[in-house]
Amino acid sequence: MNKHHESTGPAEGQQITLRGPAELADALPYLMGFHPDDSVVMVALHGGRGRFGGRLRLGIPQAPGEWGPVAEQLAASLISGSERREGRPDAIVIFLCQDSPDGASACLTMERLRPFAQSLRTACGVLDVPVLEALCISDGRYWSYCCPDSRCCPAQGNPLALPGTTVMAAAAAYAGIQVRGTLRDMEARLAPWQAPDAAFAQLQALGRAEPSLVPRILDERTKTEVAGETLELARTLMGRLGRARSAPEAVSDFEDDQSIGDDEAAALILGLQDRETRDKAAAWMEGPGAQSALRLWRALARRCVGPYGEHAAAPLTLAGWVSWSTGDEPGARVALTMALRADPEYTFAQLLHRACNEGLDPETLRRCLRGEGETADARVEADADAAGTGAGTAAEAAAARGPALHVRRVRPLPHRERRGTGRRATDTGRRPPTPGTTRPGTGATARRTRYGRRDTGSHS
Repeated sequence: MNKHHESTGPAEGQQITLRGPAELADALPYLMGFHPDDSVVMVALHGGRGRFGGRLRLGIPQAPGEWGPVAEQLAASLISGSERREGRPDAIVIFLCQDSPDGASACLTMERLRPFAQSLRTACGVLDVPVLEALCISDGRYWSYCCPDSRCCPAQGNPLALPGTTVMAAAAAYAGIQVRGTLRDMEARLAPWQAPDAAFAQLQALGRAEPSLVPRILDERTKTEVAGETLELARTLMGRLGRARSAPEAVSDFEDDQSIGDDEAAALILGLQDRETRDKAAAWMEGPGAQSALRLWRALARRCVGPYGEHAAAPLTLAGWVSWSTGDEPGARVALTMALRADPEYTFAQLLHRACNEGLDPETLRRCLRGEGETADARVEADADAAGTGAGTAAEAAAARGPALHVRRVRPLPHRERRGTGRRATDTGRRPPTPGTTRPGTGATARRTRYGRRDTGSHS
């Protein structure tokens, strides 16, 4: 076992010293705010006692051929980001978290990921920052890739401590720190519906609303009227959700879904594709209405089914913004990551994600949105530049300040499938195609218009 100490403070003025791989593995969910399954996590350490600094998480690439380049990029990103905030790290700790497919072959998972761990260690070493520990966590057990001693780090791994029984768990409970469940659980709250009947009904509602609503948004004479209708409907639904009784998250999400009609959701999803309307909705980020707004944005994201998956970028970004603004950084990062997964070019999500990761204070943007000055995109980009984070490039700044509409193509399901049982809608949980791949649907006659901004290649 590698003998070293890492210190962290769950609450101001309280320091916790972690000794060895077992306590490091136990601390990971408290460092991240959730259990980062299917993830590589890198944490910077500073000073002689190894104070925790910046941390970075990414889904583990499926293709081993990607591990080398990804390792180099992750090492460079963590070190450069740390230099901008707290100074160059003195060491790094790596966690590879992935359960085995059958729940019984964790050793094989650990060995399969060993080359990735080695690539990460090499990439950090090339940049003159040593890796103090590299752990694999799988199926409730952990392994050290750095310790050669089988007496303390056996081939079958060591079991993780029981939840709530460690010094870190006690300190976190005292400090009021909560672990939000697994990353998969958090993403499931925002993912499109999987039930075929419900997804197909929402898909039909979106198809009904689009031909009448989109032309009105694209028409300068009527777009203001549509924006007013969209915001008024959002206020109505927020009030409806706010009157619901308190319930556990799973029950609350179900009740929220039941409280919103398919046609209401379709009108809001389409209306929020207009950047100016979205910016006005972003002002609901604090006070008593913030939680109702967050519940509404989550519910709308779940209804962006089938070929309307890209439309989820707007409600997901709003959900991420409210989460960040109310102090839930783990929830914000998950929502913003999913927004960029839905639309990698969505400018507001790009800038919020980078600003959140760089540790900027959301109060600056809150002040902007309390008034009616610059657009949210431009304000975040300007704040990031002022902080020296490099979060906004010139192209992003120009895009953020550009015109408010953009024409996209959305291909709904082929006619024969739309008349069927809705089986195609069960694919709503899949990741969006990579650039250059084909969208759902076939043929030019199946295309419909999606909008977000005109005359620029980036989407707000």
